[in-house]
Formats: sequence, structure tokens, C-alpha cells
Amino acid sequence: MTGQSGRTGSGGEVPALEGGPLLGAFLELRADSLATFLRARRDHGDLVRISAGPPGLRTELYCVFSAEGAQRVLASEAANFRKDSTFYQEIRDSFGNGLLTSQDEDYLRQRRLVQPLFTRKRVDGYAAAVASETAATLESWSEAVDGIVDVSGEMTHLALRAVARILFGTDVDTTVDVVDRCFPVITEYVVRRGYSPANIPRAWPTPGNRRAAAAMEEMYAVCDRIVARRRATAGAEGEGEDGSEDAGGDLLTLLAAAGSAAGSTGAGDGSFDVAELRDQVLIFLLAGHETTATSLAFSLHLLARHPEEQARAREEIVRVLGGRDPEAADLERLPYLTRVLKEAMRLYPAAPVIGRKAVAATEIGGRRIPAGADVILAPWVTHRHPDYWSDPERFDPDRFTPEAEAGRPRYAWFPFGGGPRACIGQHFSMLESVIALAMVLRAYEFEAVDTEVPVAAGITLRPTGPVRVRIRPTGVPAPAPDAPGA
Repeated sequence: MTGQSGRTGSGGEVPALEGGPLLGAFLELRADSLATFLRARRDHGDLVRISAGPPGLRTELYCVFSAEGAQRVLASEAANFRKDSTFYQEIRDSFGNGLLTSQDEDYLRQRRLVQPLFTRKRVDGYAAAVASETAATLESWSEAVDGIVDVSGEMTHLALRAVARILFGTDVDTTVDVVDRCFPVITEYVVRRGYSPANIPRAWPTPGNRRAAAAMEEMYAVCDRIVARRRATAGAEGEGEDGSEDAGGDLLTLLAAAGSAAGSTGAGDGSFDVAELRDQVLIFLLAGHETTATSLAFSLHLLARHPEEQARAREEIVRVLGGRDPEAADLERLPYLTRVLKEAMRLYPAAPVIGRKAVAATEIGGRRIPAGADVILAPWVTHRHPDYWSDPERFDPDRFTPEAEAGRPRYAWFPFGGGPRACIGQHFSMLESVIALAMVLRAYEFEAVDTEVPVAAGITLRPTGPVRVRIRPTGVPAPAPDAPGA
């Protein structure tokens, strides 16, 4: 490849994005980190150093924007890049030491215990729950004032209910109410502390600390109550008589029984205790609904702005599904809808920024990254890199035909991360998103009300305001309640 990536050359210092003498680029990053990273790549190439914070507390960020660099950080040299940043520590302190945040032996043990619960066959069994929650959402839209809905809020609620139902079974309503109330408080607290050059101790009784502590206490209490009930019944539920994967049981029941399912490799290594179960649940709730909600909302936003692509997706959906709800096997039968989703995830990756810390010095693009450096990957930037994407701001689902994908570097598109720590739930996210999009697009036509949607990078990518669309029923009959797949 040629272009901007060639500017990093070999030898010499890493190019720096100039900031102010007192705070460096801190104010620019706080105001709009995504635009700052785009400007850094445009002006300085694929490896850029950004200084942020006051003297004595200044952070040096080494920003890697090339696909080749992302592959080295996430995959080929993954052991050299750890989740030791301040931001990840704030997530640990608030949401626990689950799969997203754990490291070393903790992570390997957790992954071994959880992996059997995320096989394709197991995940495909969640399709009916996703379809049921989507149908309930669509039914509520019949009362939309002036036919306008905020797809950001609606998809967040849908994704949260779907993941809560799969995690908790019958405990959905209580859990959703608490998450709706507590998660925004906790995530805002994490983001504020994660991007600050210095923080006061969490134990100090400031208003912000007290609000966050109260939200965490309420969230933990709900999870602990449900976990206690599931642990009491884990031996009797969650597996069929033959122990097969298509047995019943919500995901928490299966997590509580994960030790016996995965086998023990030593004392204290064969199952999750109460605190560990809570940590996994909190991380699954966080990662399992916010990321999918972002992908769904922006898929609908983009289709509302591009009626030809919307019509093409709907034609495929009606032709493939006829008068039934989608099932897991339909993912392969809806290739254009899947390409729409992938293109939305390119333009609006749910994890727009990924942080690591270098253990040892290394070189990327011929430039040296020192040991101990904070390293930033930015899918938001790499997904717009002109070396990999022509006219990168244009919405074009056909970028993801098999032929087009084969012609790009593996890490030109990495919304689920990659390497040994790739998202364990990526098949579930794709399953949920395709099923929900298929049902929504079959039921309604969309016209954009908010044509431009500002976004911000927190734990996940979020719009900073509503994402409103005007809906009109398509007239395509919905499946009868007793129809196959309904």
C-alpha cells in the first residue's frame, strides 16, 4: 500500500501532533478525540505521538492507525501489549474483572470456562429470544408520535432487553430497570476518570463519587441476588439429560455451572465464585448491549439516509423470509443485509478507540515505541484510511462482498478487535443485529429526520443526541403468532 502509511518511514522520531505548551493536546482530545485522531493521521501518518496533560502529569499516546500496526498490536505481538491503562483500570473498578478487563491467568481461566457457552450452536439457540424482543419493540412503535422514533434509544432498549433475557431468563424487567438507571451514571464516571490526567480517590465523599458508588451498589445488589438464585439451581438446570448444547437454561445458569461443563485444571480453577459470576454478568451486560445497540442504530440511520440501499435490503428480507421470522440459519441467506451491517460498523465502530500499554520497546512502521508507552488503536480512523477505503465517508455496503474483503488487509476492519482477545460475543452480536434489522426493515420504511448525528467516544461509541427517523408501515404482513419461526 502507498499513501499516508508511507510517511512513517524508518528511523527518526515518531511524528508528534503539536498541542499547547501547558496541556498539550488534552483540550482537543477532551473536546473531540475522534476528530483529533483523524487529524493526527492526516497530517502526520500512521504512527503519531500525542502529548496530553499538564507538566508532571503528561501522558504520551502512541497512536497506531495502519492495518499492519493494528495486527501487530492485537495479534502477532499481542503479548507485548497489555490492558494496563488507566481507562481499563477504571472499567475494572466499576464493572469488575470480567473477560473484557482481566489479564494473564485470570483471563485464560475465564475464557476457558466461558468459551463453551459461546459456541455457534449454543448462540444460535438465542435467535428466538431476539426475535421475540424485536417483535415487542415493533409493536410499541405503532404509538409513535408523528411517526418519529429515536432509533438510538429504541435500539439500546431492545439490545438491553435481549441480552438481559438471554442472561437472566425471567428476571428481565427488574434488571433492565436497574441497568437503565445505573449504567449511564457509572459509564459517565468511568469515562471522566479514564480520560483525566489525575483523579481524586474514589473513597472521598464528593458528589460524583457518591452518585457513582450508589449506582454501583444498586447494580451489584441486583446481580448478586440473581446470581445467588442461579447458583442454588445450577446443578439442576441448564443441561439436558445428555448434556447437549441445545439444552435449555439461561446464560447465567450455564455460567454458574461452567466449572463442571469445562472441567477443572486445579484447585480453585474449575468454577466461578459469586464475585466472579457478578463480574462476568456486568461485563456481558455492558459489552453485550451497548455495542449491538450502536450497530443497530447507525445501520438504521444510514439506511434512512440512503433509500435505494434500504429498498434493496428490504427486497432481500421479504424474498428470503416470506411470512416467517428470521432464524439463525438466515444469516447466510441475507448477504446484502449483512453487508449493510458491516458497513455501518465500519463507519460507526462500537469500539472506536482501543488502548494498550507496551511491555517492551518495539517498532511499528519503522518507528520506535518505547517500553511502557500508552498505545492507541483507532478503528474510527483505520476504517476511514484512504489506503484501504476509496471515498471512505461514503456508505457502500458492497465494500463487503467476498471479493472486496479478500482484497484488503485483515485489520483494515476490526470492530470486534482481533487476535487472542477478539470479542467472544461477535457471533452473538451479528446474529442479534441481523435478526433485529430484518424484522424492523420488513415492518417499516425509514426516512431520516436527523441527517447529521454527532458522536463521542466513551466506553463505546455513542451519539451525543437523538437519532430520529420517521417510520411508515411497509404493509408486509407480520408472521402469525403460531407461524413457524414466530
